[in-house]
Amino acid sequence: MAGGGSGDAKSRSILIAGAGPVGLTAALELARRGFVPRIVDDGPGPTPIEESRALGVNARTLTLLSPSGVAERIVEAAQSIDRFRVRSNGRMFFELDTKQVGGRFSAIRGLAQGHTERLLMEALSAYGITPEWQTGIVAGAIADVKRPEVALRHPDGRTETVRPNILIGADGAHSAVRKGMGAGFPGEALEAYFYLVDFRYAGQIDTHFAEVSIFDPGMIGRLPIAADVIRYISTLEDFESRIVHPAVVAERTWASHFRIHFRHVEPMAKGNVFLAGDAAHIHSPAGARGMNLGIEDACWLAWLIAEGREQEYSGLRIPAVKQVLKQTYGLTRLITMANPLAIAARNLFAPLLLRLGPVRRTLLRSVAGYDTPRPPWIDWAE
Repeated sequence: MAGGGSGDAKSRSILIAGAGPVGLTAALELARRGFVPRIVDDGPGPTPIEESRALGVNARTLTLLSPSGVAERIVEAAQSIDRFRVRSNGRMFFELDTKQVGGRFSAIRGLAQGHTERLLMEALSAYGITPEWQTGIVAGAIADVKRPEVALRHPDGRTETVRPNILIGADGAHSAVRKGMGAGFPGEALEAYFYLVDFRYAGQIDTHFAEVSIFDPGMIGRLPIAADVIRYISTLEDFESRIVHPAVVAERTWASHFRIHFRHVEPMAKGNVFLAGDAAHIHSPAGARGMNLGIEDACWLAWLIAEGREQEYSGLRIPAVKQVLKQTYGLTRLITMANPLAIAARNLFAPLLLRLGPVRRTLLRSVAGYDTPRPPWIDWAE
């Protein structure tokens, strides 16, 4: 296959299914390298600001989005989370200073997924590329993954047959691309559910810290979204009655719940069909790694395509995906445990371990997303 520097390589047609953060990032990273990808999504538009599931933008993502200029826009728009705290039954377990991580950025910031998507779309529009909304892939098998052929259904009901040189599935956990390429999605679902609610406040609030309060059993997490909005996420169905509000509530803007799944596809590519983000892996929101890991997929894939090395994609990404799934699984088990003996052991030993410098540094690097391989195309120290 021709390398990234040849005209033939740049003229390859690329179809991206899914215009969430992952698909938009893939399109933007390809566009700034001279490709003209086409991006479609069966939804009506970007994620509504008030219904955003993904909120945490970590330092790895900001590093990856710096060459496109999007990182600086996110930093300007996001809430700076300077401290991360964990409490247990009212007492402080530990506190991390997120600015102590090395590199240009603090470990994590808070921004609604819908806002991140709009910043990516704005940057992508500079290349003359806009998502085609209400245009989705018709379910069906992809007969030849080396020469993929799919049908698109347009808003007017018209269908179009397309034969891209490269097909990227960034179309979520129920990915039509993944199903079309005949890939399974093995894993497990935990019995626990996560519940979330967003509140807008009338008074002044402190948005510079994130916090997890552990109960016996269960937890409530607190994450700032905007200057006057905080999200609470919990494993407890009745958690809203336990929230200690920092100011007068102006509005309960959104609530949802979901079951926790841990699944990933292996390999993440077949022939010239590639999967990224939730289409390839899903896990608990513990650690705020979901959207960030998907954006990482997209950036690696775009770079490999430009280098003519896209067949290396799955082999390079699977170890990182497995590592993050293992970490989030462990964190989720830690905060959802119900056995009294296990809870007592956690409450005794976790604070002792987290006083150790190496343990704290490892945790901080994980929050920052710096525990996966560094992008070789960006020459910045972490």
